[in-house]
Amino acid sequence: MRLPLAMKVPALVVTAALSAALLGACGDSTTEENSKSKTVSVEAANGTVAIAAPAKKIVSLSPTATEMLFAIGAGDQVVAADALSNFPSDAPKTDMQGMTPNVDAILNYEPDLVVLSFDPGTIESQLKKAKVPVLVEAPATSLADSYDQIQDLGIATGKKEEASDVVQKMTEDIDAAVKSAGELTERSYYHESDATYYSATSKTFVGEIYSKFKLKNIADEADTAGTGYPQLSAEHIVNKAPDFIFLADTASGGQTAQTVAARPGWNTIPAVQNGKVVELNEDISSRWGPRTVEFAVSVSTALKG
Repeated sequence: MRLPLAMKVPALVVTAALSAALLGACGDSTTEENSKSKTVSVEAANGTVAIAAPAKKIVSLSPTATEMLFAIGAGDQVVAADALSNFPSDAPKTDMQGMTPNVDAILNYEPDLVVLSFDPGTIESQLKKAKVPVLVEAPATSLADSYDQIQDLGIATGKKEEASDVVQKMTEDIDAAVKSAGELTERSYYHESDATYYSATSKTFVGEIYSKFKLKNIADEADTAGTGYPQLSAEHIVNKAPDFIFLADTASGGQTAQTVAARPGWNTIPAVQNGKVVELNEDISSRWGPRTVEFAVSVSTALKG
């Protein structure tokens, strides 16, 4: 999976490993409500976080979290979002960077909640000193993680029912996309995260989507380090001759079906020969929010075509 665009490879591998550790440390979100203080406790990747709910002045430094917040109807509660939060179009995008956040810039918005996908240093501890709660919702490693994060944000914003509705609809729509692909047979694929051949295995969030369509990942056996995001060689890809190639580096890397076909030796790959090089929407394929449904539809469409 390509993580948010600011997380460039090979930093992606380090971030993914940290995210997996954080996610492994947390369980399902729980809520404890005190009628006097009106606080809720949310179990996120950074542990139990006490929030005065509903949070009404949220700073989101995660494009995925921004999409989730708007999807559950909490968009009006977001006062600022990072520079990569380009969806929906009315998100309050700023020049703040999620990977290199500035505490003073964040505090200028007087937030009552800050949402991060990654803490590059001491941002969480600095915000805690300012008595601002922080939710770290790390890059999801599975659909279950994504659903859990949506529920977390629902608890924090007073939109629990709406969050449950979003999760239910995502589940139903992804299942419908799989069903619409017709009879599924095992075929191979290569997911390209960037033009240096970093990929994502079946153990990742994006890999889980492909697995629902019974697609076999040619990156799995190459992941000797177990990061989930191995760097393949051109020789490996050509020798494995995938039936499909999915490009998640169309915008940042300028890759297209034509550039792939022009690579030495790649004209022998069935995906290239049969017109099965799929140009994905880079944002949708790198995030783990509600628009994952659109990613699943793209895969379904490719299999039917």
